[in-house]
Amino acid sequence: MGISATELGEVEVQSGPEHEPSDKELAGRSPTQIALERLRKDKLAVVCGAIVLLLIILGVFAPLITKALHIYPTAATIPYDPSQVLDFTGSQMPLQGPPEHGFWAAHPLGLAPATAVDNLARLLYGLRTSLLVATVATVLSVLIGVVLGLVAGFSRGWLDRSIMFVTDLFLSFPFILGALAMSPIIVQHFQKNLSLLSRVQLFSLIGILVIFGWMGLTRLIRGQVLSLREREFVQAAQVMGVPTSRILFKELLPNLIAPIVVATSLSLPAYVTLEAGLSYLGIGLTGIPSLGQTINDAQDYWSLYPLYLWAPVLTITILVLALNLLGDSVRDAFDPRTRR
Repeated sequence: MGISATELGEVEVQSGPEHEPSDKELAGRSPTQIALERLRKDKLAVVCGAIVLLLIILGVFAPLITKALHIYPTAATIPYDPSQVLDFTGSQMPLQGPPEHGFWAAHPLGLAPATAVDNLARLLYGLRTSLLVATVATVLSVLIGVVLGLVAGFSRGWLDRSIMFVTDLFLSFPFILGALAMSPIIVQHFQKNLSLLSRVQLFSLIGILVIFGWMGLTRLIRGQVLSLREREFVQAAQVMGVPTSRILFKELLPNLIAPIVVATSLSLPAYVTLEAGLSYLGIGLTGIPSLGQTINDAQDYWSLYPLYLWAPVLTITILVLALNLLGDSVRDAFDPRTRR
């Protein structure tokens, strides 16, 4: 049987609107929106992001969690006598819970030998300290690196050479040597005021990480700006008499979001590792619970109390691994040429 022209017209009229693209489909998306969509579809990025978010929540709400569980992170805050819960006549190990006894609901990860501090409380506060130091150091180093990179890349002559000379100078200075030199000076100067000493150590550690952490991003941003400053939109803005500050932060900076985001995502795990490493070496934090400090205290009890050491080690491993994998996913999302 044939189809008449009238029937064909009805079919075309009925099927036509179903194939017309909607306004949402026609709307363009920015590169950032495309990158976020790729990131949302990346299962590894979603899992790592969930792990990082969980650890951040545990660190941020550490005071509330420890208060609700009635556990205490330092020897000065415990309300009980250590001799009541530790065997001071022998190994100084807990009388209940790990490592010599079964699970202890009041202290799931047990108590620290010799001090009777709850290991879970110290772990949560150590996580809080590591995330605080890493986040503040990352934000400050990124701000310094972006500003100096923009100025150096856009300017010509002595200003560019001066900034790059200072950058190369800091790159040539050994990081560990600087930390080793500053730590004893700070401790000796504030050793009479222990409460103030812990705060000074916190700020000085952040300062050390920032001082030796902005140079790589500065060189990266400078290289990007050197190529962008010759583009037509920058030259048009200069011809129109647009102020330099507006060109830097309104024209150039939006085109540098991708490398800045990638550098930030990769800096966080590096700073977490550095904070733990410095505290482990005894040149980081001493008056505030930290993961590296716990590892330093637990290494002497490795053979007798493995959980005391493994808890902070596994926490640092999971946090750094999740941050690194999330950083790789962010890099791949913003640069499709590097997608796995």
